[in-house]
Amino acid sequence: MEFDQVVRYEFGDDVRDIDWNVTARLGEPYRKKFIEEREVTVLVLFEDTLSLQFGSGAISKRDALLELAGLVMMLGAVNRDRVGCVHVTPDRHHFREPVRSRGAIMYSAATLLASPPPAMQDAPAREELPNQPGEIPWSLISRAAPKHSVLIWLGDFAPRTAPPGWPVFSRRYQTMGFRIEDPWEQNLPCGDSFAAFDPTQGRMVTLNGSADEQAAHAAWRTRRDESWIRLFPDSKSRMVVSTNDNRLDALVKFFRSRMRIHR
Repeated sequence: MEFDQVVRYEFGDDVRDIDWNVTARLGEPYRKKFIEEREVTVLVLFEDTLSLQFGSGAISKRDALLELAGLVMMLGAVNRDRVGCVHVTPDRHHFREPVRSRGAIMYSAATLLASPPPAMQDAPAREELPNQPGEIPWSLISRAAPKHSVLIWLGDFAPRTAPPGWPVFSRRYQTMGFRIEDPWEQNLPCGDSFAAFDPTQGRMVTLNGSADEQAAHAAWRTRRDESWIRLFPDSKSRMVVSTNDNRLDALVKFFRSRMRIHR
């Protein structure tokens, strides 16, 4: 318990909490109000895939998602939560255990933001799996944070199956998913042919906006959204942000909507 403020004494309050100095000064009884010091652990899982390096505008999906991850860690530091980070790339992972020190959390966030993107030659050779994610250390994550901790998974979330044991993780932790979308993913440009760089293949591709391409894109979006909802069935546990959106505004709106649900 920690001191919060001095409030007017009301019938039924604990007389042991009366602040006699304030009471004598104001001429009526006042008491000290205490709040329970909470201990929340937030674990940020940043899945760094090659597809995040795509961007049709001024900012790539990776840069936008890194900004979102940094904001989450900063908010955790402001709330005096214990914040940890797992950065997963196609060939390795880096783990920073949850800490409460604001300076240590800021250092972890700065390290994540400054991390170089995965090299494009790391793309798998198999054509049918151009954006295979790195192996997420789920056993490490299960030991890194106590039960009921907050697990925020940030990534591209291409169509995928749920990781082994995901239902157990969903019951053990408060799981949330944050995804960044490029405007071209929301609506594929149509009309004249245009070229775009595909980071998963490391080469330029030409799109003509044909009906077949539009249909293939729509089918891919359907598969991705279906797997996304399977991972996070509760609509209040998942957030999709465009690279054109203000990431801080979107984050504040997301958490405020969760607060209304849990009141």
